[in-house]
Amino acid sequence: MHIPDGFLDLWIAVVCAALAGGTLVVAARRADGELTDTTAPVLGIVAAGLFAAQMLNWPIPGGTSAHFVGGAFAAILLGPHLGALCVATVVTIQALVFGDGGLVVLGANVLNMAVVEVYVGYGLYRLLAGHNEFVAAFVAGWLGITAGAVAAALQLGASSAFAYELVTTVSIMGVGHLLLGLIEGGITAVVYRYVADARPDLFPTATTTEVAA
Repeated sequence: MHIPDGFLDLWIAVVCAALAGGTLVVAARRADGELTDTTAPVLGIVAAGLFAAQMLNWPIPGGTSAHFVGGAFAAILLGPHLGALCVATVVTIQALVFGDGGLVVLGANVLNMAVVEVYVGYGLYRLLAGHNEFVAAFVAGWLGITAGAVAAALQLGASSAFAYELVTTVSIMGVGHLLLGLIEGGITAVVYRYVADARPDLFPTATTTEVAA
């Protein structure tokens, strides 16, 4: 899902950067005070885990790729605002140090993975958690990454610099991530269950109920 440089028109990259930057500023303000002695080490561990997981890429037709992002899990464990900041940091380091995703389109990549996936995934989790937290975590991971992929597809399809039109990009990336997203959903749910059973106090509300079997 890391978009390389040259795939987006400049104006789209600028708009995406403005949206991502504005959202992260709000997230930083709302997350003020949430970074405690308990959440700080968890934030570091989650960031390191996501960094390693995102380095494994599966090619998608058209020149972009699919991979585990972990935005929904970061949001569930850290809260949506710290989760967004965590994923944004990982995506930025990958671009600056490893060239995974372009620098001109960094704002778009942050928007897709650290904003869209994180907040959509967290919203779905909160919507479904009252019924079954394990299922809620699965759906959050699955549809969160799909939403991020569709956002990327819309940006690519709207760009004259990209070789494929909007319908094609949305079809390829949307369907591709809808299928591959099942893997992310499964990983999110399994890791969520493990953490919820072992350390329920790590969750933001510290009121996690027993995960349904």
